[in-house]
Amino acid sequence: MPQRYSLAAIILHWAIAALLAFQIAVGWALGSLGARGFALFQLHKSIGITVLLLTLLRIGVRWWKPRPAKLEGGWQGALASGVHVGLYAFMLGAPLTGWALVSTAKVKVPTLFFGVIPLPHLPLPMASHGLAEGGHSLLAWIGIALVALHVAGALRHHVLMRDGLIWRMVPGRSTALLIGLPALILVGFLLGRAILPGAAPVAPDAPAANAVEAPVEDNAVEAASNASDNGAASAANETAAVAEAPAGPPPAWAVQPGGKIGFSVGNSGETISGSFSKWTAKIVMDPDHPESADIKVTIDMASASVGDAYKDGMLPGDEFFGSAAHPTATFVAKGAEKSGANAYRAHGTLTLKGVAKPQAIRFTLSGSGKNRKVSGSASVARLPFGVGNGDSSTGLDPKVTVTFNFDAKTQ
Repeated sequence: MPQRYSLAAIILHWAIAALLAFQIAVGWALGSLGARGFALFQLHKSIGITVLLLTLLRIGVRWWKPRPAKLEGGWQGALASGVHVGLYAFMLGAPLTGWALVSTAKVKVPTLFFGVIPLPHLPLPMASHGLAEGGHSLLAWIGIALVALHVAGALRHHVLMRDGLIWRMVPGRSTALLIGLPALILVGFLLGRAILPGAAPVAPDAPAANAVEAPVEDNAVEAASNASDNGAASAANETAAVAEAPAGPPPAWAVQPGGKIGFSVGNSGETISGSFSKWTAKIVMDPDHPESADIKVTIDMASASVGDAYKDGMLPGDEFFGSAAHPTATFVAKGAEKSGANAYRAHGTLTLKGVAKPQAIRFTLSGSGKNRKVSGSASVARLPFGVGNGDSSTGLDPKVTVTFNFDAKTQ
């Protein structure tokens, strides 16, 4: 029986083969998944780095314990040797070109090895992105062809020549291992296909979308209602004319620790939710005279987090908040109006990424006296502010829901 490879070489051979099958199964689909494939793309990168490390280890093992002697010469032996050299080039080149692709992309997505160990971007010029992308794709197809030739050669030796060559890569003459180890390749491929996300849900019809937005921005509805009820409007004006004037200046409110400003946005049928950990609010308002309101909220944009290291690393970038050039966002409103029992609406200006746009918020007050609980929401159109302007944002909904709740106490 031919001499076997070392046990370390055998383990590395089958482990790398299974991982490559997984990578091929996932890689085929990544281009069509868009934003839904974000998490899978990060896993693809981590598996790629694993293949690179295992291949380097395999090369070290081969130097430490040379491979068994060749059993065949001539052009067949030369072809087999060429395929082996090509496979090593593929196992090294595919991860490296993938790393280069990520390092030169316009959208700087951080690379964390299985979400834990940060990997730096390679110091490559942005102009090389196209070369890295093309090389990565070409190597994938070359790798598939080389694997097919490698498998065909192994079957030729085992089935036609019956020289026992394949036993050199099996630890022991076991039929179960002879079947089970190659089956790992199929398992890797099927697992890669199984974890792909399903088809994107169909977007709701326009009327449904309008129905969702109506509670947030309903000025048009209110205007129509007011126009159709002149008597009620007149009565309201008379009541306002004789209302008691405020006894003094409106109170200032101090926001108490423990409050939260959160945000959420749809992403190809899923929802991404996060919050800002650093923000301040200056509020002056008499709840009985909301027109006295003077509100300013300042948010530290670098404090945004969605609870995922990969996505958190993207948020400060120019595609999203651009916090290096625009570290804060502010909302300022002068005056508010009552919209229901303990419910109010304020129209102000939101300044984000250097862009100022009108913005409405809704909020409610509960409690009495010097202590109040404040909760509210706003629907913010992200595109006018340039938030989510890159390739990884194509699946995001056009509007982001912002919520806030905190306790406030008069000073």
